[in-house]
Amino acid sequence: MALNKSSFFVKISPYLNRQHVRVSQHNRCSSHFTYSPDPKPAIKGEKTKMNMFQAINNALETALRTDPKAIIFGEDVGFGGVFRCTLDLQKKYGKDRVFNTPLCEQGIAGFGIGAAAAGSTAIAEIQFADYIFPAFDQIVNEAAKYRYRSGDQFDCGKLTIRAPCGAVGHGALYHSQSPEAYFAHTPGLKVVIPRGPIKAKGLLLSCIRDPDPCLVFEPKALYRAAVEEVPVSDYQLPIGKADVLKEGKHLTMIGWGTQVHVLMEASEILLKEHDISCEVIDLVSILPWDRETVCESVRRTGRALIAHEAPLTSGFGAELAATIQNDCFLNLEAPVARVTGPDTPFPHVFEPFYLPTKWRCIDEALKLINY
Repeated sequence: MALNKSSFFVKISPYLNRQHVRVSQHNRCSSHFTYSPDPKPAIKGEKTKMNMFQAINNALETALRTDPKAIIFGEDVGFGGVFRCTLDLQKKYGKDRVFNTPLCEQGIAGFGIGAAAAGSTAIAEIQFADYIFPAFDQIVNEAAKYRYRSGDQFDCGKLTIRAPCGAVGHGALYHSQSPEAYFAHTPGLKVVIPRGPIKAKGLLLSCIRDPDPCLVFEPKALYRAAVEEVPVSDYQLPIGKADVLKEGKHLTMIGWGTQVHVLMEASEILLKEHDISCEVIDLVSILPWDRETVCESVRRTGRALIAHEAPLTSGFGAELAATIQNDCFLNLEAPVARVTGPDTPFPHVFEPFYLPTKWRCIDEALKLINY
């Protein structure tokens, strides 16, 4: 059945009554989150203030400087790209190492696989995550399986694919999607989603140097909104290790990317207005994901809330919920809750109702506490 305006309202109507006043008061002409910078990182040495696209640019420059086999390619990366993440890299390292490609995502991924298999450290940019789907076959049927199908004789592990993802305030259905769950179903890949500049630089360098092909989905709303004191030195952060950003005792909140900041703000309101103590976890990477940290937290709190921008059905939150139910069943005081986008295309003018805002997360948290 085709999706029309009426069916969208059927999907979205449960959120309208609770949100329309809150959206008009708190979200009009502003982001759906308040950015929470990381505390000072434990990495020693000089630090400088960077937003997230600058931190990514710094990581890419570090990779080019330290690895003569590193190359960067994609649509418009030569002049810096849409979000300026590759700004000035071609001027510094030349057109042989930083170069534009045709507007062909399948070709970008295929070229990256071949370059990595031939010995290059291949760093590809897909201009928007929404347009990664033409490259889906190359990524899941070739890159992910290359080592396995050759019996470990060949691999394309030095392949990293970057792509801006998520809501940005005006992207509508073709520039706002969060496609991480599609790739989480694929053994052989690693998938990370940074929450800010410090994580973005460290995780990107880890992916570039990882022996497996990696996808880095960068929440585009954070490119300029996220600002931190980022270490200038070359450093890496672990893939597959979640971060407990805030300790709590009544409820575990789990998110990644931009949604981490939504949960942090929701947890502060719940503590201040309802005396509810929430533990907030940034999953950091969804393939692999840190099952141990998540389940240890839920066993203590007895309640779990998962939030992501992608639609509900088969979103990665479903995998978390199933695992928590299996591993923590005897400790649960309420069913695992998911706060997500509804099962519709991403809307334009209705974006504030689509997103899992702090208000929706607070409403769901109160239901869990009162279950």
